[in-house]
Amino acid sequence: MSSYESPLLTLPSAVAAEGQDAGVAAHYGDLFREQRALAGGEGFVDLSHRAVVTVSGPDRLGWLHLLITQHVAELAPGHATEALVLSAKGHIEHALYLVDDGETTWLHTEPGGAEALVAYLESMKFFYRAEVADRTAEFALVHLPAGSIATAPEGTVVRETAYGRDLFLPRAELPAFAAEHGPAAGVLAYEALRVEAHRPRVGRETDHRTIPHELGWLESAVHLQKGCYRGQETVARVQNLGRPPRRLVFLHLDGSEVAIPEHGDPVRLASDGPEGRALGFVTTAVRHHELGPIALALVKRNVPADATLLAGTTPAAQETVVAP
Repeated sequence: MSSYESPLLTLPSAVAAEGQDAGVAAHYGDLFREQRALAGGEGFVDLSHRAVVTVSGPDRLGWLHLLITQHVAELAPGHATEALVLSAKGHIEHALYLVDDGETTWLHTEPGGAEALVAYLESMKFFYRAEVADRTAEFALVHLPAGSIATAPEGTVVRETAYGRDLFLPRAELPAFAAEHGPAAGVLAYEALRVEAHRPRVGRETDHRTIPHELGWLESAVHLQKGCYRGQETVARVQNLGRPPRRLVFLHLDGSEVAIPEHGDPVRLASDGPEGRALGFVTTAVRHHELGPIALALVKRNVPADATLLAGTTPAAQETVVAP
């Protein structure tokens, strides 16, 4: 468990997050207000617990291209992309969120993930002119939602996507940024919007055997016309056969239940009851300001797409994210 604590935990009404997001605020006293603000393009999210890694040197893009699932050999400055690092068997180890500034490739990944990622990249350098550095101690990630008119501080590296802007902010500037660009929203609000958008996350939607096809990551993080990366054989084989063993689903949970399911709770067919055979597990469950309680879950491929499910003990209607 990380010992990191964001300086923004001293803001009024801040409640610390737990588990994977420990170190930053879960919320600042009003979860739904914070969600509505983000959905409306207002405020920011402190993601300063996430790991930041840079790769510099003239060979950086061509070298990274050989190691990750995305086509980055000719990545244009300022163009954001996603990529995965896979095991030799094609299982997901890291999800990388990248942007290149013309001289350096900046990426962020899950909290605590820098050490293993840097170690892997260093082991694959050989004769390439590329320098890898863990910059987590120097830079804090801040998220501005889509539609935000906030201006990034001059010189800040920005990664812009349809979901908003990720700012690689010098850590010393985090309190001043918060004072100027509030209101702050906690990671629970950020996670609720992530679940609504069906966006997977390593450590939540993944386990030790997850492959990209199961989560819909082929569309955003995998380039199917490139090879030459670890795990590529599995990606190609499953893509050609069209039969990933599991699939991601979006769940509308019964709003009459007081509690929402926990990460890892079993998913069953409602017709089989709470003692039925587990067909998957809940990955992330949240309370959404408009949709009510919702969740993502990973279930076996052959679970009927129109079946009512039980997420833990909570009845749930499913929407398809990855086709059966």
